[in-house]
Amino acid sequence: MKQTLAIDAFSALAHDTRLDIFRLLVKRGPMGTPAMEIGRLLDIKPSTLSGHLATLKRAGLVSSERQHREIQYAPRLEAVNGLVRFLLEDCCGGDESACAGIDLPAQA
Repeated sequence: MKQTLAIDAFSALAHDTRLDIFRLLVKRGPMGTPAMEIGRLLDIKPSTLSGHLATLKRAGLVSSERQHREIQYAPRLEAVNGLVRFLLEDCCGGDESACAGIDLPAQA
């Protein structure tokens, strides 16, 4: 992952409401959650929710799919794995034994 993409993703998550939305989506899984349900569960007004979801989508952290009249949002877990890999890319200078306490995601 390039540094500029990582910065965009971290910037998107650096807001309490967007972090709450993303964590809710991760908890609910890859099948997605309707936007209106996200708003209801987190008590967020539709206009505010729309802006936060757009920011998360631009950062590549969520995907959206229209299903009839509703838009489903789902977490892009591969993007999160990319962020973790970016942070830990050169962990401990390559000394795997020094990084034993860190659960690294499997390389894709």
